[in-house]
Amino acid sequence: MTQLPPDGHVPGVRRIVVLRANGIGDFVVAVPALAALRCAYPGAEITVLGDGWLPAFLHERPGPWDRVLVAPRVPGLRHRTKDEPEGDDVELFVAAERGRSPDLAVQLHGGGGTSNEFLLRLGARLTVGARADGAAELDRSVRYASHRNEVLRWLEVVELAGAPAPGVAGPEPRIGVTPADLAESEPLRPDGRYAVLGVGAADPRRRWPPEAFAAVADHLAGCGLTPVLVGSEDDRGTAVMVADHSTAGCVDLTGKLTLGGCLGLLHRTTVFVGNDSGPRHLAMAAGVPTVGVFWVDNALTFGPLAGPHRAAVSHRVHCPRCGRPQLVERCSHDPSFVEDVEVEEVEGLLDELLEGHRQERRVALPTVAPG
Repeated sequence: MTQLPPDGHVPGVRRIVVLRANGIGDFVVAVPALAALRCAYPGAEITVLGDGWLPAFLHERPGPWDRVLVAPRVPGLRHRTKDEPEGDDVELFVAAERGRSPDLAVQLHGGGGTSNEFLLRLGARLTVGARADGAAELDRSVRYASHRNEVLRWLEVVELAGAPAPGVAGPEPRIGVTPADLAESEPLRPDGRYAVLGVGAADPRRRWPPEAFAAVADHLAGCGLTPVLVGSEDDRGTAVMVADHSTAGCVDLTGKLTLGGCLGLLHRTTVFVGNDSGPRHLAMAAGVPTVGVFWVDNALTFGPLAGPHRAAVSHRVHCPRCGRPQLVERCSHDPSFVEDVEVEEVEGLLDELLEGHRQERRVALPTVAPG
């Protein structure tokens, strides 16, 4: 086992590999940990091993990364997409990276059931990560605890590698917006001020009803904002229902933007409201005030820590259909677990953020001397 100096800093680090091969929001919450690694090892090359969508999103995007590779296809690490051939390509990946063995390998992927074994195969001088019961041991690890905020979890991991959290600006993730992001979104954004609504979510249990979003869209229109709907192609049906129930004249951009284009759109918006899903994470990373509709389990792990962000939380933990508890196990039903979040609560949180935005604008207005 590699011995670390008292401050945890690893001498002679030239190459760092970080594993984070999952969804959009999962990557966003790991950005502060990547920033801490950059601060601690400014001269090191940082390679991020991510899911298939990540290289295109980070291409020419400034941030605490130098190389972005797609992680091998391993069940529990990264599943094969429909366009990829079958087979385990771990051996091919390791062979391709031979000669570039990292000095430091960091697992920010989960509890380590599969990821720790993969990390050990990279031949790093030091391995660091989270570890659940039964996972392979790394040189330095923290226990993978349930219901832990994900930003803080990964900051705790990189601190073991000599990259303390005080080395970054704060716990709120930030992702740089590029000219290409802005150019893609410029022709599609509405004239004047607008609000972005993220009405979808991969997990049906985290979806607020379309009728509720429609009511909020009407409320935002009454505040002088044009509601804009965003999401993936899978969210188009939900977006259509929101637009049909709303009288606000929603602009539907669902499925029409790349991740970068969505980030560019969010960079210009006044406020974001939506389910706990990828667009909400992108909005936070773009520095936009957000109101998120959360199931209590996700509020603990992905809820906001700081900044102009608010959470409307459902504390329902039993399935509305069968009554079985859902925090540990999952039944076969997939009803919304957040439908009991009141529209009035969300509208009140939005009003709070919008009032803060108006006050900031008043403070920022230049004064002109009389005469």
